[in-house]
Amino acid sequence: MMMRGKYHLNEWEIRLRKYLKRVSRSTGVQKINHWLITHNLSTAPLRAAPLWIASVLVGLMAVGYEKVFAFVEHTGMHWYQNHPYLIFLTTPLCFCGAWLLTHYLAPTASGSGIPQLMAAVDLAETKAHWKVDKLLSIRIALVKVASNLVLLLGGGATGREGPTLQIAGSIFETIYRLVPETWNKVSQRVMIVTGGAAGLAAAFNTPLGGIVYVVEELTKAHLAVFRTAVLSSVIIAGITSQFLLGPYLFLGFPKITRLPLESIWLVIGIAFVTGLAGSAFTKLLLLISSLRKRFPGLTKQLVFVTGLGLLFATIVFFSGVQAMGSGKELINQALFEGTEHIAWYAFPVRFIGNALSFSAGGAAGIFATSLSSGAMLSSLLLEYVIPVQVQHHNLLILVGMIGFLTGVTRTPFTSAILVLEMTDRHSAIFYFLLAGIIANVAASLILRHSFYEIRKEEFLSQPA
Repeated sequence: MMMRGKYHLNEWEIRLRKYLKRVSRSTGVQKINHWLITHNLSTAPLRAAPLWIASVLVGLMAVGYEKVFAFVEHTGMHWYQNHPYLIFLTTPLCFCGAWLLTHYLAPTASGSGIPQLMAAVDLAETKAHWKVDKLLSIRIALVKVASNLVLLLGGGATGREGPTLQIAGSIFETIYRLVPETWNKVSQRVMIVTGGAAGLAAAFNTPLGGIVYVVEELTKAHLAVFRTAVLSSVIIAGITSQFLLGPYLFLGFPKITRLPLESIWLVIGIAFVTGLAGSAFTKLLLLISSLRKRFPGLTKQLVFVTGLGLLFATIVFFSGVQAMGSGKELINQALFEGTEHIAWYAFPVRFIGNALSFSAGGAAGIFATSLSSGAMLSSLLLEYVIPVQVQHHNLLILVGMIGFLTGVTRTPFTSAILVLEMTDRHSAIFYFLLAGIIANVAASLILRHSFYEIRKEEFLSQPA
């Protein structure tokens, strides 16, 4: 997965860049600039135009990706339900196919995509800025989508949200690269950070989540540096996706009731346990990755990935579709039908299945799957371990989702705001924030850093 050589523009990129350079130097654009300056008006609209164009493209991409993802997910499940034994063939083949796509066409398209985005932010505007194009490009974005869908077709437990962020970053980076230097454009780092925010907002329909994620994860700088770009792009990407899909909530409107103050220990306890579980999941991913490195060479790697596929197929064969896909339907089942409809083994098969799917080496998201793992663990605790009144189940399931996601990402406030916006349960905001903080503390007992931070450092340390 080494990043060799500097990026070279394709022929279509060269032609488009020359055209844009002519446009930026054209009489019309120069007159507009001159008119704005002489009338003491801001040239910000021209400066922000590339951002706005990229934001619309991200919104369109997110909608299209979501539609195709849902179709492929249901197709994979349909295959299994009609031909259960076929999974022992299709899953290993799809796992290997997803890995080979990234291995040969775009090595940095593997995995979630968020570590690549974080590494690109760190590399932007440094002496090694050319490496950004090895992490974010249209080629990488296309391979990312293809690999993710192939893995999903084989029943893989994966999401699209992490990949969406890398794809969005790739769109913004490509727009930045194509716009000539003569154009008064925003900086490369601002473009990449804004792309990540727009991608997250469009993927989950959570504009606040995108903004908070920028502050908490993508950059440690003051928001003032990015605020205009981030806010405008999040709004445009969100409006674009809502224009096509209509206003919607990722998880609908689950009914929750106020938890008595004397029962606050339930929030603390479930957040602590799910935070530990999320960090343990990260530990498992790192252990499998370390084990895989002991098998160098294409043949051994293919055998390893095939083994992962067969193991996952066995889990699915005996547990059913609960181990497959993003797990969103399981979350809805727990929230709207009740924990009594969730099998006791739903959490372990989601936990292990997600680890096996991600470790195959294809493009795989762990954002949505972490939410489903947290929901299944909470359901397990509420149904078999902790005696709690049924009316409080939904609140504690949402707390568990925040806890597990925080354990993986170490972004407690982003996790809380995402779940808040997914459900529109504003009355629970303080419980959600408390859950994120407690889970972050618990996760640090197992690992100091998030999975994304660890993977980011691996990308940054790769030789040129």
